[in-house]
Formats: sequence, structure tokens, C-alpha cells
Amino acid sequence: MNSVQAVAKSYQLFNPKAYLQNNYVPPRADFSSEQSVMCWKLRCLHEACAKGEIKGHTVLDIGSGPTIYQLLSVFENFDEVIMTDFLEVNREELRKWLKNEPDTFDWSPYFKHVCKLEGKGESWQNKEKHFRERVTRVIPSDIHQPCPLGKEFASGSVDCLVSSFCLEACSPDLEAFQKALENIVGLLNPLGHFLWIGALEESYYLAGEAKLTVVPVTEEMVKAALGKAKCVIREFRTYSMTPAMKVGVDDVSGIFFVWAQKRDNK
Repeated sequence: MNSVQAVAKSYQLFNPKAYLQNNYVPPRADFSSEQSVMCWKLRCLHEACAKGEIKGHTVLDIGSGPTIYQLLSVFENFDEVIMTDFLEVNREELRKWLKNEPDTFDWSPYFKHVCKLEGKGESWQNKEKHFRERVTRVIPSDIHQPCPLGKEFASGSVDCLVSSFCLEACSPDLEAFQKALENIVGLLNPLGHFLWIGALEESYYLAGEAKLTVVPVTEEMVKAALGKAKCVIREFRTYSMTPAMKVGVDDVSGIFFVWAQKRDNK
């Protein structure tokens, strides 16, 4: 069994509901405090999308997991939103929420917060309805394949990528992390946009019975990886985890946010 296969095997124990409880409720998602890590992430995404440059036909979310927050500022700028994940349990969690089925995670505080950031006066219920309508598919993905979505999308055919806590968490080492980044960037058209959130200097995280290994990366390593993947960094921000954000479910020291653009081939 190679190391990529070993990572895939470890994820068979991944528990979406445990993961959501570990990371997407207070204190990490405390919307009464601008210092919470979730408020920081949503603000980064909002401010990048508010500039008006990130738009087009299709936005792909690579490694969605069981979460949707990463798309709340960008989805309205695209005709089609496609969510993807390696695990069927995560894809099923997303489908259930999109169908408004009972016993799914409550994302309403997130919609309320993003509506507040946008200041448009739109009700969060309308935004939630529009989001459900805009997501056209939830499909399998494998970042370690040259074509991460199989035959679904040709290389150079996508206007925008979003990815959060996927590449470093699903790669056995830095070499695989770099290759995975190049694989997904290959989906972007020239000058296509990439919104990327990830963990800094993390070696593991918990999701129920699963203890998942993570490739520890630094800000410098992420920037170098983007350069090798032929991306130009438009914006790079970091957040240091405060003692209040360290809740015993991982050893992450910080978070990075990147807005990058694929280089033009010309």
C-alpha cells in the first residue's frame, strides 16, 4: 500500500458530524467575536469577492468535506456551483443539507453573518435559498489524480476554484501536496481565480474515531508551492490560533488565506 492509499484508508473512519462539532460551533465559530477564526475566514472570503474580479460561469469547490461556508461569498458571482469530495459520507451530508432534510448541520448563523458583511439588506433565508438553487452537483473528487474530477471537467475549463483544509490534510507528504496543488490548478483556465484556505504547521486533527495526519506547511512553503503551480498570489493573509481557538481537536498553529490567479499561458 503506498502512502496515498494509506491516507485514503485512514479517511474511512472520518465522521462528518464530529468534524462539524469540533470546528464549526463556538468557540471557533463564535459570531459574537470578530476575533474568532471563522469570522476571520469569512471576512477574508468576503473582501476578496467584493472586489468584483472573481466571477464567471463555473466555480468548483475541491474537497468540500461536509461544509458550505467557503462558498457563501463567491457563489452568487457564478452561474454554476459544483461541490466535490473524496468521501461519500461527506457528499451525502451535503446532499441532505441541500435538500433541506432534517438532522443536518445548522448553517443559518453563517448565512446571517455573511449577509451582515455584505450589507445588502438581503435576508439570510433568501441567500440560503439561492445557494441551494445554485449548487448543481455534488460529485466525487480525488486530488491525487491528474484529472481530479475524472472526465467531468477538462483541464483549463474552470473559472474559479475554492478549496479549504483539503490539500495538506489529504496528502502523505510535501511532494504529494505539491502534486495535488498542480492537479487542481490544472482545472483552471488561464487567469482563473483560486480561493484557498488551509492549516499552518498542523500535524493531525480528529474527526470522531479518526485521527488524520496532516502535512505541516508554513507560509513560505505555501507561497513556494503556488509559484511552482504557476499561480500569481493576489493576496495572502494569516491568522494565529489564540488559546481560545485551541480546543484539543488538532495541533494547528495558524490558518492561511490565499487569493491567487493562474498565470496566463501566453
